[in-house]
Amino acid sequence: MSALELVVVAAGLSVPSSTRLLADRLAEATARDLRDAGREVHVRVVELRGLARDIADNLVTGFPPPALRDAVRAVEEADGLIAVTPIFSASYSGLFKSFADVLDRDALTGKPVLIAATGGTARHSLALEHAVRPLFSYLRAAVVPTAVFAASEDWGANGADGPLAGRIARAAGELAESLGVPRTRAAEPEQVVPFAQQLAALRAR
Repeated sequence: MSALELVVVAAGLSVPSSTRLLADRLAEATARDLRDAGREVHVRVVELRGLARDIADNLVTGFPPPALRDAVRAVEEADGLIAVTPIFSASYSGLFKSFADVLDRDALTGKPVLIAATGGTARHSLALEHAVRPLFSYLRAAVVPTAVFAASEDWGANGADGPLAGRIARAAGELAESLGVPRTRAAEPEQVVPFAQQLAALRAR
């Protein structure tokens, strides 16, 4: 049985980047589920920050430079994709969208995709559903049900085993299932915060 190819697209702009950190955690959780089920998996990370000029050149000229061509080929040939963007102005970043624009329209048809995003506040989490998911639906990708958003507070003292860990485990399990591998462990339970408490926290900011 051939190894599964898992490609991670991270659109973080800073170094270090919380977007890359979330991308790595999602990739590790998915690869662990796959390996626990006896599947070999190769993980490749495509950092768009280093391809920004190549992406701009391709949009203007229509000809991708070698590094961008290699990254596009990796995405096209991947068995599964993890796509992570920072949220700017209540939507995906321009760099993330520009990379999507250089992909062939049929490149992601039927491909299992896990979407995720980072932002300064949990109020931006809806961008995953009103911007990122529709983008991949337009590209006819098979997006897993759970999208993962990480706000700044998710990287605090409990970041390793708090609600974010539960969302990561659930989404990774869904992606592994989409790749034909049954889950080998249950997702960590996510802490449920009552709506009234969430609303009060937002008003206090």
